[in-house]
Amino acid sequence: MALFVQSLLLLLVSFLLLQTPAYAATCSDCFTQSRAAYYPNSDEKGTEDGACGFGSFGATINGGDVSAASDLYRDGVGCGACYQVRCTNAQFCSDNGVTVVITDHGSSDRTDFILSRRAFSKMAQTTDAAASLLSLGVVGIEYRRVSCSYPNKNIQFKIDESSNYPNYLAFVLWFQQGKKDVTAVQLCETQNFVCKLLDRSHGAVWDSVMPPSGPLSIRMLLTDSDTGDETWLVPTNDIPQDWKAGDVYDSGVQIE
Repeated sequence: MALFVQSLLLLLVSFLLLQTPAYAATCSDCFTQSRAAYYPNSDEKGTEDGACGFGSFGATINGGDVSAASDLYRDGVGCGACYQVRCTNAQFCSDNGVTVVITDHGSSDRTDFILSRRAFSKMAQTTDAAASLLSLGVVGIEYRRVSCSYPNKNIQFKIDESSNYPNYLAFVLWFQQGKKDVTAVQLCETQNFVCKLLDRSHGAVWDSVMPPSGPLSIRMLLTDSDTGDETWLVPTNDIPQDWKAGDVYDSGVQIE
């Protein structure tokens, strides 16, 4: 009898071990329980002063379905990441919720997200339900990270207004698809291929004091949010030699 029980236990342990990798492989699709609020202003969209440094782009990207994040901001690494957020009140909330882009840092009353009013309302089933959600102010939600999608768009380099040619260069990345984080950026001279690792100034803004002269190549280290795998992405287009603050340059590449 004891031998039978021991064999049964071994079979059960083996079964559980076999199931664990399959669960782990799909856990990136799991929802996490939390809370969300919305920006207490009259503007339906996001803020132009978000901590990510996107400027006016951060208020209008994704149609204005944007959000500030607390822990998910991750000192700026989380800027530009996309999340599916859906509220959990069955009386008011839709099944799909809304997909938002992180453009700011902040928290309110133990929340992970502070959505734009537009995004907060889109979690509702109807217009009347949206009004009810807004009146609550803070709601229970569940969220998961999803791939960002910008059809017919390449990654773009926006030269920050704080840049001062030729002594100081700062830029931010726009329209980054997928679920990968930009965890490092290199600035390379195109003539002698010498590269320097840039600092993250704040949010999604990368900068360099006394950058090299001539056309500049940008290399981005992408870290997969699910597996942790790292790859370097090298754009086909360079930042021109006579770059200017406020200009936007197309990288010629996108993340699949």
